[in-house]
Amino acid sequence: MPDQKQLNLFRIDEGTALAVLREAQRSGADYAELFLEDTESTRIEMIDGKVESANYTRICGAGVRVLLGTQCAYAYSADTGKQALLKTARAAAAAIGEAKHAPNGEIAFSMQRFTTPVSQPFDEVGNADRVAVMRLGARAMKDESPEVTQAMVRYLDSVQRVMLFSTDGVFVSDERPRTRIFLQAVAMKNGEAQTGFSGPGCCRGFEAYHNGIDVEQNARIAAKMAVTMLHAPECPAGRLPVVIDGGFGGVIFHEACGHSLEATAVGRNNSVFCEKLNTKIASDCVSAVDDGTMPGEWGSINVDDEGGMPRRNLLIENGILKGYLIDKLGSRRMNLPSTGSSRRQGYTFAPTSRMTNTFICAGSDDEDEMIATMGEGLFAKMMGGGSVNPATGEFNFSVAEGYWVKNGAIVSPVRGATLIGKGSEVLQRIDRVGKTMWMEAGMCGSLSGAVPTNVGQPRIRISCMTIGGKGGAIE
Repeated sequence: MPDQKQLNLFRIDEGTALAVLREAQRSGADYAELFLEDTESTRIEMIDGKVESANYTRICGAGVRVLLGTQCAYAYSADTGKQALLKTARAAAAAIGEAKHAPNGEIAFSMQRFTTPVSQPFDEVGNADRVAVMRLGARAMKDESPEVTQAMVRYLDSVQRVMLFSTDGVFVSDERPRTRIFLQAVAMKNGEAQTGFSGPGCCRGFEAYHNGIDVEQNARIAAKMAVTMLHAPECPAGRLPVVIDGGFGGVIFHEACGHSLEATAVGRNNSVFCEKLNTKIASDCVSAVDDGTMPGEWGSINVDDEGGMPRRNLLIENGILKGYLIDKLGSRRMNLPSTGSSRRQGYTFAPTSRMTNTFICAGSDDEDEMIATMGEGLFAKMMGGGSVNPATGEFNFSVAEGYWVKNGAIVSPVRGATLIGKGSEVLQRIDRVGKTMWMEAGMCGSLSGAVPTNVGQPRIRISCMTIGGKGGAIE
């Protein structure tokens, strides 16, 4: 039976949904969907233990999408009343053709309800409890070193409630809780400043801060990074071996390879990996996965935004390309089945293929041996931000925390390092993959907005790549 509480939340019944979908098909669309969203979120920002801002936001609205072959049109409205939904459906229909008679007949909706179990819902948590957690982090950063002059903490929790109807008979509701805390330390000496950061998150309730996310440990990580980089010389430049640590090190794979495996790129022939299925694109020691089914993880989903079931999608196996990330429109363009990878930020965006928890799988190499046998090069312990061209895979990423290696031993921290390369070439040059994989949280932006994703990998070694820095050239 339909969940009456959820139906009342959106002021809609199956009859109204059917009428909206039929109106959306008036110009001949062979598929239509209605997506409804009601999201509540709390954001708090703190500097040095003092709350600077606290905001509660509620976002409600609906979107209607129509497909006609590989044509797509999308319209949305903040009004979820019946007449507004019908008007939105007409706008989507008009975008792909002239109005005709609306199709008749019933659609056999099959209701599925999804929820993420939580033991401490956010609507039962007071802001005093949120602030107390934040102050733990702020205090831990300041206590780590007198050189930490500023401790910034940003807290987020949200619950996104969605409902989806489609002409395929899909009728799903989903409740999606998430929380994240971002800790940033600023260290200063003689007027010079460096920053360190850590930002754990998960798909759970507030109980995560009691039995999952260690705020004080993450705060100390951020503070140590800032202080270490404050005393680090500039990184040398050259083409040398690079060891990239696990966790957020996976951002390079995410950006330089993952986006190029999404149907948004592949389906438009805008990827270096087009028509490369079952061909070798990486070294033998590289396998990679996108898995939206991992319980409680920041990037996990119960159901995708077309009503599809998430799964463990094998992308690369022992260097061989095995799969792409595909949504419904991408499926039509590529003539391949959907992989449960359709996501969107909210009702103002049409869905498209996106990553969830994307990582290089654990290998069999010893992590210490990677550094001991690399000669001279860079150990990138923590990656920062960067940019990538999905069509070519060319990227440029900063290293937030780096260390210079000589004769197989770490000799000094270094700052200002950048890694420059091409995703397809770097994949071929990975010659070591460590035994322990871990992931870290991030936000990924693309055509369908910003969505929570995890990036991850074990420690890996790249035999040779371009290192940028101001510390002089290494021949």
